[in-house]
Amino acid sequence: MIAAERGAAPRTIEAYRSDLADLRDFLTPSKVAAEKASSDELRRYLSRLAALQMAPRTVARRLSALRQFYRFLLLQGVRQDDPSSVLDSPRLGRPLPKVLSEEEVGTLLAVAHKREGAEGLRLACLLELLYATGLRVSELVSLPLAAAKREARFLVVRGKGGKERMVPLSAPARNALQAYAAARGHFLQEGETSRFLFPARTAEGHLSRNKCAILLKELAVEAHLDPDRISPHVLRHAFASHLVDHGADLRAVQEMLGHADIATTQIYTHVETGRLQTLVNQHHPLARRKGTAP
Repeated sequence: MIAAERGAAPRTIEAYRSDLADLRDFLTPSKVAAEKASSDELRRYLSRLAALQMAPRTVARRLSALRQFYRFLLLQGVRQDDPSSVLDSPRLGRPLPKVLSEEEVGTLLAVAHKREGAEGLRLACLLELLYATGLRVSELVSLPLAAAKREARFLVVRGKGGKERMVPLSAPARNALQAYAAARGHFLQEGETSRFLFPARTAEGHLSRNKCAILLKELAVEAHLDPDRISPHVLRHAFASHLVDHGADLRAVQEMLGHADIATTQIYTHVETGRLQTLVNQHHPLARRKGTAP
């Protein structure tokens, strides 16, 4: 159902399969089938996860899989009740995303553009596109060759659930894209063709997510930045945070990121609020006088 009706990605389907298999294995000694489990049995399962000191977000993801599974059974008439409806979700904190400063992104871009040859042009293109569009790394590496159309001012991106969205391209991103497109043949065998913008000898036929992440970490080391702070997803966060910092409309940012719910995008307003609070505490005269006699 989640594959056919919701268009879930393979990784999402595999995560659901793994979560439900874990519940099945837990219930096997009790000789209870997962589709017939009671609320008490599900509570015992969640208690076991807590005893294993599993992260709250992981527990929440597993509980979400269970809820959707039992809701599906209820709608299909396999069950007359939903045993997961009475379960409490674990309390989650709201961690702010890791964000690079504009100066740090500028440093990365400057070092990337100093790289020579086809490898350098590809790296500069990857970085420019990540920062200019906020694409997920899976969306970036699987871009079709058509994305490199000359004078293209927008990318048409197929995101989660197969939903398409349009993302504007900045002038630096367009320039980097055209420069790389001229050298793209370096990554193909003679006479070989590929429908992907970033072809590679992988099972998928395009640059892998892992390889993209490794390239960025190598670039971070060269730029004298902490490689643990650099990843494709951190650049996605930087794209959104810097837009919000400069007054971009939150709905527009939501659309460009491909978020289904604006509540997900609102995290970037918290990043900006935290930054402003630090700014006030450091520079406002009353904040500096805190604790002194009037």
